[in-house]
Amino acid sequence: MNLSIIESAARHFGQGTPKVTSLGNGLIHHTYKVEYSGEGASQAIVLQSINRQLFRHPENLIHNYKLVYDGIVNGDGLKLAPLIATHEGNWYWIDEPNQLFWRATGFINGSYTQTIPNTAEEVFKTAECFGHFTRSLNKIDTSQLEAIIPHFHDLALRYSQFEKAVAQASMQRLLRSTHIIAELRQRIHLVQFYEKVQQQPADFLTRVMHHDCKLSNILLDVNTDQALCPVDLDTVMPGLFFSDVGDMIRSMSPTRDENSTEWEAIAINGDFYKAIIAGYLQGIGDNLTPAEKENIHQAGLIMVYMQSLRFVADYLNEDIYYKTTYPEQNLNRALNQLILLERLEEYLREEGIVQVQRQRVY
Repeated sequence: MNLSIIESAARHFGQGTPKVTSLGNGLIHHTYKVEYSGEGASQAIVLQSINRQLFRHPENLIHNYKLVYDGIVNGDGLKLAPLIATHEGNWYWIDEPNQLFWRATGFINGSYTQTIPNTAEEVFKTAECFGHFTRSLNKIDTSQLEAIIPHFHDLALRYSQFEKAVAQASMQRLLRSTHIIAELRQRIHLVQFYEKVQQQPADFLTRVMHHDCKLSNILLDVNTDQALCPVDLDTVMPGLFFSDVGDMIRSMSPTRDENSTEWEAIAINGDFYKAIIAGYLQGIGDNLTPAEKENIHQAGLIMVYMQSLRFVADYLNEDIYYKTTYPEQNLNRALNQLILLERLEEYLREEGIVQVQRQRVY
């Protein structure tokens, strides 16, 4: 992006001469650290240009952030960066000539992020922080939050979209997907479990969930390496118990990422899996209901299954959602997640954690 455009936005949120540095490697927004110099210079900020193709109503991001920030400030120890207002007192600025939507938060000094976990301890503190995050916001009325991506983790809807894609797919792509389609259909019990969860709102509560839980979305202290708070809160919205812990199981417990085609090398890191469950349970404390605790190990199964459904549906729809770098990448991603699901089922059975096909639901 043109530097003069960024500097123009920076001047609306701070005082002094702005020095702009690109921040992070996010694929969604353009993010910068801005330091100001000169007399009366403002403190450093994080400045973002919001992707308006993906977020049609970016003002909803501001609305949710304010609710979450107020909840955390009155909570128990997480250090969330405050929103920074423009000189006019607004929480965002729109660059009308370029149709860019800008927002800013404070920059938390002495912090860093990490991309890939190397130890179970790092996995534990990540899971604990996300659990702590949801626990700290347990008094928020979730109806006040905007659904940034409606039905994001609605498994019944994702299955319906999968079946629609199967019905409309070209014969060529359908034939290549036959094995994956058959295996996913055999796991319809996960959709049925999800539907029962929806029918029991007193046992499976709607909470404030992050919906993008991974190590790189945790801010860490440079001196102690302890977790300060989650970041990248754009998908914070109401959700069910399986979303965040299941997302961590899907993203942090596999021995290979979702783009790998080393089929035989895909497995579950048992130490990481146990650290996710233990860390999340410690972070969320006594906020889970008995039914949620009993079914906590369904979380990873649901999320891995859902992602396989989404990848193969996109492949059958001619790759209209996920970006690809070669023709069958989404098909391979779907197979990767199906194999991961099989490995997770095997792991849970071998550990005696859960009998996958016979799990009692409420």
